[in-house]
Order: sequence, then C-alpha cells, then structure tokens
Amino acid sequence: ERGTMESIFSTSIQIPELILSKLIPYFILGLISMGICVIVSVFVFGLPFRGSLWALFLVSSVFLFCALGLGLMISTLSKNQVVAYQISIVAGFLPSYILSGFLFEISSMPSWIQFLTHFIPARYLVQCLEFLFLVGDVPELLWRNMIPMALMGLVFFGITAKKLVKRLD
Repeated sequence: ERGTMESIFSTSIQIPELILSKLIPYFILGLISMGICVIVSVFVFGLPFRGSLWALFLVSSVFLFCALGLGLMISTLSKNQVVAYQISIVAGFLPSYILSGFLFEISSMPSWIQFLTHFIPARYLVQCLEFLFLVGDVPELLWRNMIPMALMGLVFFGITAKKLVKRLD
C-alpha cells in the first residue's frame, strides 16, 4: 500500500525468489494449522484417523500450494489491498465453504452447481480428508483428488509469474 512492492521491484530480486518469500511463511503456518486441527479432531472430538500422517502432509501441502497460488494471483492482479481482500472473500473463502462438500453434500446440489464444484480446490481437500479419516490411505482416491489441486495451483502460479514479469517491464 505504501510503495513496498515498488521498492522490492527496484532491487535485484528475481520473480521466483519473490514468490517463494511470500509463499513459505504462509505454507508453514497452514501446515501448523492443519496439524492443530487434526490433533483437536482426534483427541478432543474422538474422530478416528485411519490414514497416515505422511498422506495427510502430502494432501495438505498440495492444497496449500493451490490455495496460496490463488491468493498470490489475486494480490498480483488487484490494484490495492482492499480490493484483494474483497476478491479473496468472493473467489476463495465463500465458494470453498459452501461448494466444497464440507457444509452441503455435493450430490444433493443441482447438476450445474455440481459442475462448478470441480473448480473449487477445497472440494478435493474435503474428499481427501474424508478418505484419510474414515477409510485410510487409498492412493488411487488420494491421487484422483490431488492432481486437480496441483494443476490449479500451477495455473495460479503461472498467471502470477506472468503478471509480475509484465509489471517489472
């Protein structure tokens, strides 16, 4: 808001370094948050966790890659912090909460809304968590949900890198 990005752009920092410096702290915080949520769900609420911690880490990492990519893309494309905040609520939080299958069963939604849920990364995270908690590690089911999240994340990061390069020219 106060010319910080312009100051960063005037240094010799490369685009990948800039993206990683914005990504890594939030990635670590996201993994810590996921760990706390799993500990509370298992030890406080008594939910069974039948999957492996390695699979949970992998699924969480892929989701965070996608979610952080969306956040970076929104912040890159928006003109100021207020606009970025509003767009992130409309494009990220609300669809993730309502259309992920967490709050409402996807199969009970109209077919056109069911189609839209395929573009919500949280849909795939919710399905992976259901498998890990209730069924266990089923690699075919986990990969089927992790691949779309990873592809969406690559698209988001690609748009971010392309837009940042254009702003530096």
